Amino acid sequence: MVRAERNGRLYELFKEQGLVAIGWHEIGSLETLRSRDAIAARVRAEWPDWKNQSIAMAAGQLHRFRNEIKTGDTVLTYDPRRRVYLVGEISGDYRRDETVDPEDPNVRPVRWRDEVYRDLLSAASRNSLGAISALFQLTPEIIEDVERALRSHEPAAGNVADEVEAVEEDIFQNIQSKALEFAKDRVSGLDWSQMQDLVAGLLRALGYKTRVSPAGADRGKDIVASPDGFGFESPRIVVEVKHRKEAMGSQAIRSFLGGRHAQDKGLYVSTGGFTKEAYYEADRATIPLELMTIDELVAALIANYDRLDIETKQLLPLKRIYWPA
Repeated sequence: MVRAERNGRLYELFKEQGLVAIGWHEIGSLETLRSRDAIAARVRAEWPDWKNQSIAMAAGQLHRFRNEIKTGDTVLTYDPRRRVYLVGEISGDYRRDETVDPEDPNVRPVRWRDEVYRDLLSAASRNSLGAISALFQLTPEIIEDVERALRSHEPAAGNVADEVEAVEEDIFQNIQSKALEFAKDRVSGLDWSQMQDLVAGLLRALGYKTRVSPAGADRGKDIVASPDGFGFESPRIVVEVKHRKEAMGSQAIRSFLGGRHAQDKGLYVSTGGFTKEAYYEADRATIPLELMTIDELVAALIANYDRLDIETKQLLPLKRIYWPA
């Protein structure tokens, strides 16, 4: 699969000129670069500020386009405006041709065969072909499905509503899972003071006013949340936040409970989690006590994100996406 640039702007050019092309034009010709390492070195020299992952991604795609794709390989490109795939086969070696498109001068010639409408492909193929990479390798199952659609011009036999919904639900759950893990990564990367502010912001989103005490000897801050902000009105929630990799044990819970008043409610947040003994101590506590892990913290932040104030959102900036219901 070779994308025809954003929004398929090069689709008609690919079709008319019998080729596919990719960018990274700044590094010059790939003609003499016959290894991934050589290409990576050129990319790194051009963009020294790039992270290693970005350099590896660019070098991998350029290497595949220059050296791994062979004459006779099946190739697809996509026009998102018409929802149609153009199918062909690579018909020659790499060349650099800036007359094709200044931003995408790295070219492979193609012998195009025909177009296939996206609706004719199976739900699994459509899912795989939805990857956002500029260039990626197709599985044998996708190629087989494309060939079937080219021959029959009929939709896949399994394209029933239940199967399509099942595939969509699987994709959605995968995206949700990744988004949650990335959000947890962001939260884990906060420093100790930012973590206290994040928890305090969550409590404010839930309708409380908060007061954060000065840093203690262990660089922790206790948070007091209440309707009036001073702790005079009930409920008075006392919060301890520990931003560590280690799980908190029963002794930490007993120490926290030792200074509580009978009317207090307790919230203990630990990004490193809790031992089973800690949960036992919380269950037998004489005041209501909730233990919150980083999973539960992030889930609560997402659930109440619209109510977070600007300062708290800046600690965990999130983007909204819409998914078919």
